[in-house]
Amino acid sequence: MSRTEAPPLPEPLRVPVADSHTHLDMQDATVEEALARAAAVNVTTVVQVGCDVAGSRWAAETAAAHPAVHASVALHPNEAPRIVHGDPEGTARQGAREPGGKAALDDALAEIDALAALDHVRGVGETGLDFFRTGPEGIAAQEESFRAHIEIAKRHGKALVIHDRDAHADVLRVLADAGAPERTVFHCYSGDADMARICARAGYFMSFAGNVTFKNAQPLRDALAVAPAELVLVETDAPFLTPAPYRGRPNAPYLIPVTLRAMAEVKGLEEDVLAAAIYDNTARAFDF
Repeated sequence: MSRTEAPPLPEPLRVPVADSHTHLDMQDATVEEALARAAAVNVTTVVQVGCDVAGSRWAAETAAAHPAVHASVALHPNEAPRIVHGDPEGTARQGAREPGGKAALDDALAEIDALAALDHVRGVGETGLDFFRTGPEGIAAQEESFRAHIEIAKRHGKALVIHDRDAHADVLRVLADAGAPERTVFHCYSGDADMARICARAGYFMSFAGNVTFKNAQPLRDALAVAPAELVLVETDAPFLTPAPYRGRPNAPYLIPVTLRAMAEVKGLEEDVLAAAIYDNTARAFDF
């Protein structure tokens, strides 16, 4: 099989479920194709997540046009330092840019704030901290942006969607210090079982992605095992984190059943029971 070939459709779920975090704008299929494939396996709802101003505008427009799509808008944690300090080399998806300083970050956050006011925007994120791709020089900009997003989420009564990479203690510190919104979701949960207990006590939702199926991901499975069923979500983070046995091939919302079935085994729950709980949890988290 080619590494670029899309995996086959899995057996449909018997109970509808939601993909709590996807990036349709980064996938090869059209929105209509992606939603049709997802619906064919009973993935009936997706949350489209923006990572910059342009992507957040696209998320909001797509949610307005498609009832099965809900939007979340934000500046990704790695976007804030790029705005403030510039990015002379750029990346595969981000072109080079000049430093904009605090004023440029404030302008971008104002646009996110305006988008967050829209009815079909259900979340503010992905925001948070990422110490994997951003070095020490960018941490202050990340934290300033994170705190601003927390306030935006609270002001508009929207879910806060957390991106936490190699920054567990600091993410929890900022949430405790700033005061987390009523509904907070740890996207692509990456902590251990001890952190899952902390999140559970705080009432934070934990969304598990395809990497929970990876052979080396026992700490994630241990976290899932102790996470309360009423706080568990499932996501693709597509086109990334394709679940085993398709790791490395393109991910899409229609592959949610593969991850959900693996999660049900870890939780010791019937597939239908977990799917129903996850749909209810996602609806509660994003208020749809």
